[in-house]
Amino acid sequence: MARYPLINRNIRGFLHGGDYNPEQWLDSPDILEQDIQLMQQAGCNVVSIGIFAWAALEPEEGMFQFEWLDGILDRLAANGIFALLATPSGARPAWMSAKYPEVLRVQANRQRNLHGQRHNHCPTSPVYRQKVREMNHRLAERYSFHPAIIGWHVSNEYGGECHCPLCQDAFRAWLKQRYGSLERLNRAWWTTFWSHTYSDWSQIESPAPHGENQIHGLNLDWKRFVTAQTVDFCRHEIAPLKQVNPQLPVTTNFMGTYPGLDYWQFRDVLDIISWDSYPLWHRDRTLVDEAMRTAMIHDLNRSLGGGKPFLLMESTPSVTNWQPVSKLKRPGVHVLTSLQAVAHGADSVQYFQWRKSRGSSEKLHGAVVDHVGTANTRTFRDVTDVGDMLQKIGEVAGTSPEPKAAIIFDWENRWAIEDAKGPRNIGMHYEQTVMAHYRSLWELQIPVDVINMDCDFSRYKLVVAPMLYMLRPGVADRLRAFVHAGGTFVTTYWSGIADENDLCFLGGFPGPLRDVLGIWSEEIDALYDGESNRVESCPGNILGLSGSYKAYELCDLIHAENADVVATYQEDFYADRPAVTANRFGEGMAYYVAARLEDAFQHDFFQLIARECGLEPVVRSQLPAGVSAQVRTDGTVDYVFLMNFTPVAASVQLDDKAYEPLYGEIPHDGRVTLAGYGVSVLKRPHEKNQ
Repeated sequence: MARYPLINRNIRGFLHGGDYNPEQWLDSPDILEQDIQLMQQAGCNVVSIGIFAWAALEPEEGMFQFEWLDGILDRLAANGIFALLATPSGARPAWMSAKYPEVLRVQANRQRNLHGQRHNHCPTSPVYRQKVREMNHRLAERYSFHPAIIGWHVSNEYGGECHCPLCQDAFRAWLKQRYGSLERLNRAWWTTFWSHTYSDWSQIESPAPHGENQIHGLNLDWKRFVTAQTVDFCRHEIAPLKQVNPQLPVTTNFMGTYPGLDYWQFRDVLDIISWDSYPLWHRDRTLVDEAMRTAMIHDLNRSLGGGKPFLLMESTPSVTNWQPVSKLKRPGVHVLTSLQAVAHGADSVQYFQWRKSRGSSEKLHGAVVDHVGTANTRTFRDVTDVGDMLQKIGEVAGTSPEPKAAIIFDWENRWAIEDAKGPRNIGMHYEQTVMAHYRSLWELQIPVDVINMDCDFSRYKLVVAPMLYMLRPGVADRLRAFVHAGGTFVTTYWSGIADENDLCFLGGFPGPLRDVLGIWSEEIDALYDGESNRVESCPGNILGLSGSYKAYELCDLIHAENADVVATYQEDFYADRPAVTANRFGEGMAYYVAARLEDAFQHDFFQLIARECGLEPVVRSQLPAGVSAQVRTDGTVDYVFLMNFTPVAASVQLDDKAYEPLYGEIPHDGRVTLAGYGVSVLKRPHEKNQ
């Protein structure tokens, strides 16, 4: 593994900055001048600019005003500050909505929206696409080679859907291309149920609260179409940018595990993956749970980019005003949480926003520069500390983690599970289940990629697929080949149930995974909230698991056909039935966990699995509770990040590798003492084949 190139040849180290909205301050030139001075003082070297500036750039149709942006970009370049220039499609000006009402979205109830909000546009509208193309072409011609510009920030947080007649026609065209004939569509959607068979393409409409919404194949394909149409719109936005300067990279900012779009479908369109991170820090007594969830999403975004460093495009330097409670970050937490993003592969720490707005919905959202307008605030000092930290660890930029374990989080699988009507309509909790499995590896210091079911499995030693309900074509074959070649595969209850059209597999669950797992799932018991069962390890089992664990919510009743039984149920009519199994398949092993089990099981189970797979922890010692370790590498040097997500001091015993301090707490006698919310970054030689 070698270093990845940075976003621009003029960049040295990390990007640090935030969303900048100078169009809000054009009548205050003194503030714009002050911004430059404060950016330099805070160690900020990049801004994202123009994100919602359409009305300032084109106040009337055909009347473009770029001079103000010229001046801002020239001033940034003169002071060594770079810019990610946005295309402003996320919010259109009022004149456009008034003159061209077809650009406004139609909701699922078939009512057209009024002007307002963000992403209130129809992605299919020829008028809106033409207006976006014209704006983006003008921006590209004017700024593609400006010395401040290092990349394009395309739109902002794509999301939502449109049900207008234009989108209905586009949906039908998409379906015709996917299925070719109504006969194949009716078969794939199983429309004979309730006599909902279609006899003409014109009869098909998107799911509606007052119409069809019970055909699961329709619901699933509509979600796929919404993603496809959004990706196509994004590609449409990018085309005029690349036409002028193909070398200038493009990104668009994702929203974590946002359910409305399958982010995997953007991979071939974007040059860089970026995302906006707004955890609920301080919701609990410690930051540990939120840190784990955030770590997984960092890993997801790095994996979306094929392992390349990603950009943390937005985070808050203080509070998030749209959350239920606007909680302040405690001293030290801003550096800690910024460093966590870097530890998991971010080559930037950026904020929403640079300067607080005076009005509208985010006037009380955190910002580097508060309404007081000076550097004399705790938040500004925290941001300056991050700038100092990023400068000191600048050599880490361009490196990345190199995981040998992966966990599958798949958008289409989630859509299908949530629409399945059973076995627990009060909550199947797919995302939480994936995170519970991730947590065990995170606590064991095992670096992880978060992938979807179409990714290459061969690069990993361990692949974990919780609740792999849907199996798209070829996935089972690739998992079978992975295990047969020596890989370890772990999956759970509610796996191998349906195909890509959400049609149940015939011949017994877990469908095409039945042979590799060596089990047959006969039925599944859904438990009410508060109900539980017990699972007990079998004496002398093949994995060496010992202990008794609580099972809740879902208990799969399985038969061990070829698999060895690792643990059994202890209660109810299925007492003594297998609850955890292990099956040798070729050179590898496949494990099936038949019940939703408490965290204690996950920890014990994955500790044994990691040992069996030869997965090394980042540091070969037991970390104190709440301390996380992560590593980035260039194949020669490892950069080890130690992070304490608790408010109390913790001591970490290092292993016998040759560590050098880079930032934060310094080792003494082979130990690093981390203050509450303390951090340390260390260097060591890289060991091959870890």
